[in-house]
Amino acid sequence: MKKNIIYIGVLSIGLFFGWLIFGSSENENNPHDHSKVMQNDQMWTCAMHPQIMLPKEGDCPICGMDLIPAITSNESFNTNEFKLTKNAMALANIKTSIIGVNKAGINGTQISGKIEVNEDKTATQPAHFNGRIDKLFVNSIGEKVKKGQAIAQIYSPELVAAQQELITAYNIRETQPKLYKAVRNKFKNLKIHGNQLSEIETSGQVKTQFTIYSHVSGVVSEIIVNEGAHIMDGHPIFKVTNLSSVWVNFDVYENQISQFKIGQEVVVKTSAYPNKEFKTKISFIDPVFNKKTRTVIVRTTLDNKNNLLKPGMFVKGTVKGVALDELSELSIPSSAILWTGKRSVVYVKTDPVEPVFEMKEIILGQKSGNNYTVLKGLKNGDEIVTNGVFTVDASAQLQGKKSMMNKGKGEVEDLGYEKNQENIISDITKNERIKVSIEFQRQLKIVFNDYIKIKEALMKDDVNDVIKQAKKTLVSLSIVNINLLVNENALLKWKSLQNEIKSSLDSIKETLSIEEQRNYFKHISKHLIITIETFGITERVFTQYCPMVDNDKGAYWLSVNKEINNPYFGGSMLKCGNVEQSIE
Repeated sequence: MKKNIIYIGVLSIGLFFGWLIFGSSENENNPHDHSKVMQNDQMWTCAMHPQIMLPKEGDCPICGMDLIPAITSNESFNTNEFKLTKNAMALANIKTSIIGVNKAGINGTQISGKIEVNEDKTATQPAHFNGRIDKLFVNSIGEKVKKGQAIAQIYSPELVAAQQELITAYNIRETQPKLYKAVRNKFKNLKIHGNQLSEIETSGQVKTQFTIYSHVSGVVSEIIVNEGAHIMDGHPIFKVTNLSSVWVNFDVYENQISQFKIGQEVVVKTSAYPNKEFKTKISFIDPVFNKKTRTVIVRTTLDNKNNLLKPGMFVKGTVKGVALDELSELSIPSSAILWTGKRSVVYVKTDPVEPVFEMKEIILGQKSGNNYTVLKGLKNGDEIVTNGVFTVDASAQLQGKKSMMNKGKGEVEDLGYEKNQENIISDITKNERIKVSIEFQRQLKIVFNDYIKIKEALMKDDVNDVIKQAKKTLVSLSIVNINLLVNENALLKWKSLQNEIKSSLDSIKETLSIEEQRNYFKHISKHLIITIETFGITERVFTQYCPMVDNDKGAYWLSVNKEINNPYFGGSMLKCGNVEQSIE
């Protein structure tokens, strides 16, 4: 009995050790091992919408693109670093650039500026009596006006009685010459004379309309009234400027101000005429400091008799007499920047050899052309992504790294510049509503409705219809009555937005390239979104966004409903995009 017990014990111990040795190895090859199945599970996502995570391959439910395998990596990087394959870099056309400080040159330093209208050469054409504008002969900004040119026909009840007085004085002019002369002088003071007065006197008929003639010459820079509007004596009708000379306003940062003096020589160059130089001198330094941009305006005046320089052009100025390295600014292209709310982010290449990247939050300064100055977040010599940045951001999201949508613990959060950044960035953010009249909103709605027709023409890739609708929108834009704006802040903001929208519409109607038309439409959309957010149009509209536009820079547009109809790709990718917000 004892022997049997011993045998059983030895056998049990042998079986136990055999299971330890062979059983575990079997488990490693067991196809039914659930832990192994979990390890091999592959999730699928969309390159453009990384929030999509599905257990099997197929199409993206948002944009319809083929899903791709979610990326995992066993390589060891810092917390927020991630790596792209060289093949992915090539397919997405991802490019990087090393950024550096723009230091002063041998003969001076460069500053950025913009061509502006010379306000000293600006004149106003006013009305000289009360009345209603029945016809306006000056209808568009940029139109040339000559002194003595007919500009409007006005109906004035107060002139009806004055004409009766003139006819009576004319009939008794021989016996009452002083009275006749006094009555005629009254009309001359109202800037009505010559043939108009002679016609009234000889015919004895009272005129119901009077033609106003311009007493100024120049290029129309602002139209203040529209047909049907009532005007009062002294109220401006339009403004003109003489573009034979223009201002160049340069933005100079706080730490640079002491280096500039009135009379310093400046050589101005513009990309429109790369082989031309315009020599001038600093004539004005603004005594008021701009708290929002942290800059001061330094101004020069340029001769423009050949009309080469257009207001709105960006220029570079080389300032003489500033010591080497006294001024510096770090500048990056706008194509490198992603915006989300208050944050601006870029992707830095952290490995000089391998395509390893990390997101950095930055603080931006003033915009100049297609570049922004960087106040915080980057340093001289950093290598950043300048093309394909959205694809890089999508890869960061796929790998669970810090990205545009995943804030993490960014370095810039501790710098305390968020409020300044909110003021500096002029992108699609929520704008404070300004109360305006229902009539002004109604007129803006007409502009919006015409904008939608441009969008529909772009969806159909119809170049000619785009031009047609752009011209129609220009007309709607020109008849928006700014006299309805009693708030000075509202007036200034609308003038700025109106000029931006008009400039892009003018460009659209002058090109037969659908790509260029879409590029201008992007700018119209941006400023119209700000317009509707600021003033409203008594209707709910939707802001929509596609991240793939313009080589992954992304672009917005407006819609009357939530359905996605992308104007930037036409029939090829009509449903690509998403609703960002609604505006009421």
